[in-house]
This record gives sequence, structure tokens and C-alpha cells, in this order.
Amino acid sequence: MGDEQHELLAAARQGVLATIKRSGMPQLSPVTPHYDRAAGTVQVSMTEGRAKTANLRRDPRAALSVESADGRSWATAEGPVELVGPDDSPDGPAVQALVDWYRAAAGEHPDWDEYREVMVRDRRVLMTMRVQRVYGENLG
Repeated sequence: MGDEQHELLAAARQGVLATIKRSGMPQLSPVTPHYDRAAGTVQVSMTEGRAKTANLRRDPRAALSVESADGRSWATAEGPVELVGPDDSPDGPAVQALVDWYRAAAGEHPDWDEYREVMVRDRRVLMTMRVQRVYGENLG
């Protein structure tokens, strides 16, 4: 696959995550992804108890689709996922993984203690997809 799709994935701040419902139908959720091409991963923060989280606990496969601002290019990454969290402690390993994800995706947070507390309170989970396939199209 050309670099265009990888660049589009790396630049995306919004995308649509597809998971598989119990019925076999897709579940689509808007997400804020972080693609690390060197690591071959896509990471997304999500909340325990939501449909996408429950779907991934049952069937750990997903696809993420992103598109360019003008809608003329799109890219999809797909692969198996692992979920970490939620944590009961702001110093737990799942919260640290969410801190690392935030730093990679957005930079420094103005109040890491508050961020850690919110991750525990909101029962946040970090999804990591091992990207096995990237495809898309550039109509530009």
C-alpha cells in the first residue's frame, strides 16, 4: 500500500471504528485514533461498558476508517486488538498506558493528576490494534 494511506492514518484526529456486534452486524463508533506506523499500531481510548468495548471483549477484531478533510481520500486499518483496563488506581498500569497514549496523540496534559483521576472515574480502557492491513484510495 502506498504511503498516502499511512500518512492519512497518521494525520487523522477523528475516525470511525468498526467492531462486530453479537448479531454479526458491524457497530460503528466515532473515535479519536492515534496511529503509530513504526510500531504498527492504532490506539483508541474508550469507556468500559460501551458497545464497542463489549464487542471487542467478545470478538477482538476491528477496523478503523479515516478520510481526508476534502473527502477525496480515505484509508482503513484493520487487525486484532488488545484492551488494557480499566484500572481502580490512578497509579495502575492501565492508567499509565492511557497517559502514554495521550502524550503520543496530543502532547502534555495541563494536569496529569486530574487526568489520572478521570481515567479511573470514567472506567477508561485503551484499545491497541496490531495493524495487519491498510488499504484505501486517493481520488485527489
